[in-house]
Amino acid sequence: MANSIKNANFLIESRLADAELGDADALFDLGMAYSSGGGGVEVDLIEAHKWFNLAALNGSEEATMCRADISDEMTAREIAEAQRQARAWLRSTDQRRAA
Repeated sequence: MANSIKNANFLIESRLADAELGDADALFDLGMAYSSGGGGVEVDLIEAHKWFNLAALNGSEEATMCRADISDEMTAREIAEAQRQARAWLRSTDQRRAA
């Protein structure tokens, strides 16, 4: 258990730095981790949608498709929360584009 938590933390931390620079691949990787539970990360569709949304904003067509796929499994309220979190993340990293 502790090892999977370490793996999850490493995955997230290693991709966040690149994500903060607008790296679409890093944003997509975070979305994949949260949508599939990869790397020891717990599945969280709101987080996954947020990261896929941000990756799509940075030009990832694959993220656009993944975001649409997981949206089918989410409520309107969950999607709205994911979008709110994406906008907040953009503001916190000083990326001026709206989600």
